[in-house]
Amino acid sequence: MKFVKSSLCVALLGGLSFNALAEVDFYGKANVTLQSSDDGEGSFTEIKSNKSRLGLKGSEKISDGLEAVYKFEFQVDVSDADSKGDNDDNISARNQYIGLKGAFGQVVIGRNDTALKQSQGKVDLFSDLEGDIKNAFKGENRMGSSVSYASNSYQGFKLLATFVAEDSDSAGAENGYSMAVTYGDAALKKSAIYAAIAADSEVNGYDVLRASVQGKVADFKLGAMYQTQEKVDGSSEADGYLLSAAYTMASNTFKLQYQAMDFKGSDDKTAISAGVDHQLNKNTKLFGFYSNFDMDNNVDQDYLGVGIEYKF
Repeated sequence: MKFVKSSLCVALLGGLSFNALAEVDFYGKANVTLQSSDDGEGSFTEIKSNKSRLGLKGSEKISDGLEAVYKFEFQVDVSDADSKGDNDDNISARNQYIGLKGAFGQVVIGRNDTALKQSQGKVDLFSDLEGDIKNAFKGENRMGSSVSYASNSYQGFKLLATFVAEDSDSAGAENGYSMAVTYGDAALKKSAIYAAIAADSEVNGYDVLRASVQGKVADFKLGAMYQTQEKVDGSSEADGYLLSAAYTMASNTFKLQYQAMDFKGSDDKTAISAGVDHQLNKNTKLFGFYSNFDMDNNVDQDYLGVGIEYKF
């Protein structure tokens, strides 16, 4: 995301005051599509807000080598209606935390993406749209009551870790753990390759092991992911993979992605997505996409849409 400095934030939140030494960024993204959707019971037309968001993030120097950091991010439903036309609350919580940053890395407490979710980098080319990997793979968790650690980079390697408190004395409640080791730059701007291996233990009811890799060759970006997953009670075992490719030509990026998840003794699921992005300027793009989900024992799903995205 691209950020504007605190002047815009203060203008919008004039009732709040900030320490003069604090750095405050106000940022956001609006992503809206007009699409034909078929969830298996017939197609319908909808206008959909795809994880549009607003946020504040910043830091303040405490002493040499130590900073306080925070983020408060909110999802905003620009369409403000579900597929049946019912209005819902159009603001919900995303990553929201406070913590410390220094030579040891960064430790934050609150609500945050798990280490495993963060480890995917940019491999998922249809994130926040119908082809998002969360619609085929488990592990895309944003957990409250969590403590997150991210090390500084050492020779390109970083360690990520998440502790999720059980937050209950009810029977069966367990603490959850998520860890990842990453290499390279997920945006592929500082390195030609990004790779990660990650695991969840008892996070949101699942144990997951995931390996991801993405590389850049000339105008191509190629990515792959392999994952195994099962419920913590040992049921619903599955393994699957993802392949993605993007090709940039002038202001256009052509994208293709395939996902497959093989459930042991149950329904297999595959998904294929194709799309094109047209960059109008640094912060604005038009795009179109098609996604199809094919399940052995359930109805297929199809989505065709066009949209606009603006980041600030």
